[in-house]
Amino acid sequence: MNLAAAVEHTKGWIHTTVGELCDRHGGEAQTGPFGSQLHAADYQAEGGTPVIMPIDIRDRSIDTARIARIGERKKSELARHRVREGDVLFARRGDVGRFAVVSDQEAGWICGTGCLRVRLNAPDVHSAFLVHYFERSEVKEWLLREAKGTTMPNLNTSILRKLPLVLPPLAEQRRIAAILDQAEALRAKRRHALAQLDTLIQSLFLEMFGDPARHGWPEKSVAALASNIRTGPFGSQLLHSEFVGSGIAVLGIDNAVQNQFVWGRPRFITEHKFRQLKRYQVSPGDVLITIMGTCGRCAVVPDDIPTAINTKHLCCITLDHTQCLSTYLHACFLLHPHVLHRLGIRERGAVMPGLNMQVIKDLVIPVPPLPLQHEFAAQVSAVERLKAAQRSSLAKLGALFASLQHRAFRGEL
Repeated sequence: MNLAAAVEHTKGWIHTTVGELCDRHGGEAQTGPFGSQLHAADYQAEGGTPVIMPIDIRDRSIDTARIARIGERKKSELARHRVREGDVLFARRGDVGRFAVVSDQEAGWICGTGCLRVRLNAPDVHSAFLVHYFERSEVKEWLLREAKGTTMPNLNTSILRKLPLVLPPLAEQRRIAAILDQAEALRAKRRHALAQLDTLIQSLFLEMFGDPARHGWPEKSVAALASNIRTGPFGSQLLHSEFVGSGIAVLGIDNAVQNQFVWGRPRFITEHKFRQLKRYQVSPGDVLITIMGTCGRCAVVPDDIPTAINTKHLCCITLDHTQCLSTYLHACFLLHPHVLHRLGIRERGAVMPGLNMQVIKDLVIPVPPLPLQHEFAAQVSAVERLKAAQRSSLAKLGALFASLQHRAFRGEL
C-alpha cells in the first residue's frame, strides 16, 4: 500500500521520507554497535548505563525490567550510539515493526546491538504524532515488505530512510496526537484492569495452595491423576496437504500460547481423516500444554468445543476429575512455586525449554482436597466472567481507535 496515497487530497500535508527529513535537519539513521564492539563480558550486573536491545522495546516504549548495563569506559567507547529524547529505535530483525520513542528519562542511554536509531532532528515533527504514525498497520506492512531476508526479515538504515512520511502542519499533528492519546488511554485502562484480574487469580491460588507442606496434602504425578495423556499425530499420520477449508478442527500451539484457550489460525481435516485419528480427539476440560515452539504454555479446552483433535505440538491431558480439576492443574502448572521449581523455571511466565510428554507425566504436584479445588474453580469462573466483560469492552475500544486512526491519517478528523 502506498502510505501517501490516502492523504493525497489533503492540503498543507507534506509528503516526504525519513531520509529526506533527516538530511533537511541534520538528522541520521544509524545502526547500533556491532557484536565486535559490544561483548557479553562488557555488561555488568548492577549500576552503569542501560543498553537498549530489541527485547527491551515493548508497547512503543522501553521496558527496563531486564535491561543490560555497561560501565563508564565502554559507555565512552560507544558515545556515538547514545540516544536523545525523541530518537526512534527500531528492532533490526524479526518483528521489524517494533519501535520505541526515547523519552527524557532514557536520554543518554545506549542504542544496543540489534537496534536501529532514527534521529529526525525536525522541529516541525511532534513526537506523539510520530508514535501514532509509526504504529499504523500500513507502516508495519511497508517495513515487512521492504525488509530483507527470507527466513527472518531484516531492516537496515537504507530501508528506514526510504520510509514515507506524511506530515500535517505542527498544530494539526498535536491535535491528532491528543485525540489518539485519549483513545489509547482508555484502551490502556482496560488492559490494566485485565492484568489486575490476572493478578487476582494468582493471589487466590497462592493463598489457597501456595504452601502444601503446611497442610500435609499428598503429592502425585500428573500421570497418576490422568485417565489419558497423549500428543497428536506424528509424521505421515497427518500431512499439511491433508488440511481442508472446513470440517473437523485441528488444535495447535496458537490455541494455547496465551495460557487460555483461543481460536487461532483455522485448520481442518475431513470426517474421513478424523475417523483415522479419532484417538487424538480432545474433550471439554482437557488440559493442553505446548511442547514445541513456545513450550510450557497451558490452556483448558472449553465446554463448547466442537469436534477437534490436537497436533503433535500439544500434550493433551484428560484428568480423573475425582482427583484433580482442570482449573487447578492449569493454575498449578503456571503458578505454583514448587511446581515451577521442579520444572527448572525461576519465574512465572518463562518459556520451559526441553518440555516433553514424559516430563509432564512424571511431574509431581500437590493434590489438595477436591472441595477446595471446587471452591477455587468457582472463584476463577467468577473472575473469568469479569475478564470477558473487560475483553469485550477492550475490543470495542480497539475498533473505535482503529476508526479514529484511519480517519486521522486521511485528514478527516
